Amino acid sequence: MSRRRKRPRGHANHERWLVSYADFITLLFAFFVVLYASAQVDQRKVGKLALAIQVAFQELGVFPVSSTQIPIDPNEPMPFSTVQVIQNAKHNTEFGRVSPSTKDPPGTAAQEEADLSTVRSELEQTLQGEIAQHEVALHRETEGLVLSLREFGFFDSGSATMKSTALPALDRIASVLATRSCQLRIEGHTDNVPIHTVHMASNWELSTARATELVRLLIVRYHFAPDRLAAAGYAEYHPIATNDTDQGRALNRRVDLVILKSQ
Repeated sequence: MSRRRKRPRGHANHERWLVSYADFITLLFAFFVVLYASAQVDQRKVGKLALAIQVAFQELGVFPVSSTQIPIDPNEPMPFSTVQVIQNAKHNTEFGRVSPSTKDPPGTAAQEEADLSTVRSELEQTLQGEIAQHEVALHRETEGLVLSLREFGFFDSGSATMKSTALPALDRIASVLATRSCQLRIEGHTDNVPIHTVHMASNWELSTARATELVRLLIVRYHFAPDRLAAAGYAEYHPIATNDTDQGRALNRRVDLVILKSQ
């Protein structure tokens, strides 16, 4: 019977320890490889996010439009580094400028301003007589072009029914606006003298009734699309002149036709 060689206990333990240490080094190396790869992916994600934020701020006008900085490559992990700027120099002609052009494309605010100016010119021309008689006034506000129809030219005192003598002027107004697609808001306004008649119990009711009457005429008489129109009554709370004089109160009694900007 053969005798098995016995190894010292310490030697066996040392051999097992060497194997375990090698495995540990291998696992540790794999861990760092995965960690490094993950870090590169995260850096690329951060880089792309940073690029998106920069472009968004440039479009909002926060960053200067004219810039000589070389465009950013979203595939690089560090899009704002100086090293990437140097490396991306050869791609400059391919990317073009990140910043948008300062010229407005067709249909933007500049074109809309031009359209409103054209509408104003046409209304001033077709309403020369009413403007000279101070029955109609035109002025610009932030929201758009305001056409004021004064009470003494279009309505009887305390009444929401439009005068028959005012219909020719309204015909000309409608002919200018019918070919446009702009939204219209009709606002009724009064002075600060309280009204109480058989038909109207307050300035609120009178101003609202006049606004809705003009909306009704635009829809029924001139076939305007209802979704272009809105009506509101503001009573005495939006004066354009002092209520301390007869002349000022006459200016405050009006119906404003607001030709709204779309933007």
